Amino acid sequence: MDHAAEAQRTDLMTITRHVLNEQSRHPESRGDFTILLSHIVLGCKFVASAVNKAGLAKLIGLAGETNVQGEEQKKLDVLSNEVFVKALVSSGRTCVLVSEENEEAIFVDPALRGKYCVCFDPLDGSSNIDCGVSIGTIFGIYMIKDKDNVTLEDVLQPGTNMLAAGYCMYGSSCTLVLSTGNGVNGFTLDPSLGEFILTHPNIKIPKKGKIYSVNEGNAKNWDGPTAKFVEKCKYPQDGSSPKSLRYIGSMVADVHRTLLYGGIFLYPADQKSPNGKLRVLYEVFPMSFLMEQAGGQSFTGKQRALELAPAKLHDRSPIFLGSYDDVEEIKALYASESNNA
Repeated sequence: MDHAAEAQRTDLMTITRHVLNEQSRHPESRGDFTILLSHIVLGCKFVASAVNKAGLAKLIGLAGETNVQGEEQKKLDVLSNEVFVKALVSSGRTCVLVSEENEEAIFVDPALRGKYCVCFDPLDGSSNIDCGVSIGTIFGIYMIKDKDNVTLEDVLQPGTNMLAAGYCMYGSSCTLVLSTGNGVNGFTLDPSLGEFILTHPNIKIPKKGKIYSVNEGNAKNWDGPTAKFVEKCKYPQDGSSPKSLRYIGSMVADVHRTLLYGGIFLYPADQKSPNGKLRVLYEVFPMSFLMEQAGGQSFTGKQRALELAPAKLHDRSPIFLGSYDDVEEIKALYASESNNA
């Protein structure tokens, strides 16, 4: 056994250590935020383990059937939702939760309340589970002014008020990408330690990318600027090479690739979905927050995405996010369309 190498492994920057370091930069903090994040991380580990067993559970007759204790085995997205709700409530640091799986906001029992609101999609892309495509959890964290008198209005804040956001991708490895408003960092789960280790410090998205990511099956319903932009990606008029198309159909995986390799991810409005498909509070806002923190941009077709003011919990919005220059191009196309209107 190589003892020197083993000793080296204990000097790793774990996510807990990283968040504690961040906390020490704020002498006034009481550690509430750190505790909340550690509960989110625990939820991610639990879901990672469940996702890894998903195919086997079906094979040995678990999913959708009743087990020995008479408990029905739950579908993964329902299970993930329960895991995160319980982890967040038991942290004692949240007062209201918004989940993609719940129609209404969840108001935490007053005895367990803290000052934070968490909006999350417990398992984004879950329709892809059976074919082994990467799926993930997305979350955004807000501060609530008065935890004892929290209302729905307190939840419907613009994304500019967000304190932190992140996602955990369950794929070939389990990766957690997090920003607490001071850059973006990526952590990978080391299964032998059960710890998330810092593997992608200070992620910066390239200023311009060579990839565009969109569901081209919707092309016949697109508006003018989107159609023009995609046409330009495929047939550039300035002599540059065409962009490559990459579309997984799982937002976490598509955004993760965009963040690391650059390029643009778009889910525009179209005639079928005039408000777009992606939900503002737990998809558009967290991903836009991460993109901006990494030096990219996020745009709705009308405005900066983080400046949206949602009217309802599950409001949707069109979204164009990614490398700074690529998003500038789509902004210019929308600007020239409104000038010609």
